[in-house]
Amino acid sequence: MVKVPDDRLDKLAELVSARKITYLEQRILDFPSLTAGKKGPAAQLLAAMATCDLFVHVVRAFKDESIPHPAETIDPSRDIAAVDLELALVDLGVVERRLERVAAEMRSLAAGARGSYEREQVLLQRLKAALEAETPIRELGLTPEELASLGGFNLLTSKPLLIVLNVDEADAARSDEIEAEFRPKLSGTNVDVIALPAKAEADLAELPAEEAAEFRAELGLPPETALGRLLQATVSLLGLISFFTAGPQDTHAWSVAEGTAAVKAAGKIHSDIERGFIRAEVIGWQEYVDCGTLVEAKKRGLLRVEGKTYVVKDGDVINVLFNV
Repeated sequence: MVKVPDDRLDKLAELVSARKITYLEQRILDFPSLTAGKKGPAAQLLAAMATCDLFVHVVRAFKDESIPHPAETIDPSRDIAAVDLELALVDLGVVERRLERVAAEMRSLAAGARGSYEREQVLLQRLKAALEAETPIRELGLTPEELASLGGFNLLTSKPLLIVLNVDEADAARSDEIEAEFRPKLSGTNVDVIALPAKAEADLAELPAEEAAEFRAELGLPPETALGRLLQATVSLLGLISFFTAGPQDTHAWSVAEGTAAVKAAGKIHSDIERGFIRAEVIGWQEYVDCGTLVEAKKRGLLRVEGKTYVVKDGDVINVLFNV
């Protein structure tokens, strides 16, 4: 379990002198290299992967002669494609088995009673054709209804994917350039790429904050840590935004899907708050910090009153008024 760093939350907590700061948390499962024999990846590994909301594929893109891996064989694109193929083959097996069951069920039904199975069969055949062409399911532009109908299958190539290119320390300052080089090759729906010098970042993580910041500047690394970049990238890929509640007892980050209405966001805080929702006082986090107090924000007309249907925006600070 890891906390998602968020400078916005830190500044809000400082503003209200919060005794407690509650960050978003993510549960990260560290899987071994996805190498498969004749029978494919182990069933236990696949079962664990099926529970994940998103995959982070860490790919070697550095040369190190001390590691028994000849430098001339370093090929991130090849390694990414190999794992993509393994996942597609796993999904293809799931789809083919389901198609067989659907066909068997249809044979036992009268023609007029096969409607739902016929629709599922058409969708599964579409998935099968795509997977045979090594196209991940996330690229098919499925409707929310179609995705919901596939939810129980936990298809691996339907999940968002973050590619992490593990680069040389010497290439740390070129991270943006490396990402720009690989993005056109790997672009797609719910796919992103970041480049990180993992060993250098691991060493920096052991240093005091001020010392680490100095070394980061010397190496040409961005001020944000590798962990911070990775976690924020995963939050974005999952289609989530963050809103905040800011109080002296607890200043808290909450995540909701982009497009969530205020009343549903209130339910993330507590079901009673959603049930008794009256209205929400809303201000952008930067506006709040600039004003210093809510009293000043009200004077400037920046503290808004919103109803149930207000769509929460990333970075909103929300105080919900409710009655149960």
